[in-house]
Parts: sequence; structure tokens; C-alpha cells
Amino acid sequence: MPQAALHLLALVVTVLMLVGAAFVCLFKDLLNAVIAAACVSLLAAILFYLLHAPDVAMAEASIGAALTTAIFVIAIRKTARFEEK
Repeated sequence: MPQAALHLLALVVTVLMLVGAAFVCLFKDLLNAVIAAACVSLLAAILFYLLHAPDVAMAEASIGAALTTAIFVIAIRKTARFEEK
């Protein structure tokens, strides 16, 4: 893959991460916010892979996206799902 295309792809992934992070802050439903945060984490893993750090990408995908999301979903199931006003 040419270097310019790699930089452009990294920029697109970074912008998508910022959009996802904004959605995490805007969602009132906590489950939707957790899913958006998991997407941000997966995009971070993709960005790490594009930056030639596959070990960090695997750690981010397994711990950041999978394990953290599972813990948050379990916590939400035990508490109120919607944010109180």
C-alpha cells in the first residue's frame, strides 16, 4: 500500500474515532454509549495496526473492545439502563 494512501486511511480512521467519541458523550441510553465506545476501541485497534504496532492492536482489540465492553454491559444490566435527568 502506498504511503500516501496509508496516511489518508489513518486520517479517516482518526476522524471516525472522534465522531464515535462524540456519540458516546451524546447518547442518553447507556447501552448505546457502550457500543459506541467499543467501536471507538476497535477503530483504535485498526489505527494501531496501520501504524505498524500489531501487538498493541491485538491488546486494544481484546481488552479495550471485548473485555471492557462485556464488563460495562454486565454493569448496565445490574443498574438502570437510561440516564436519569
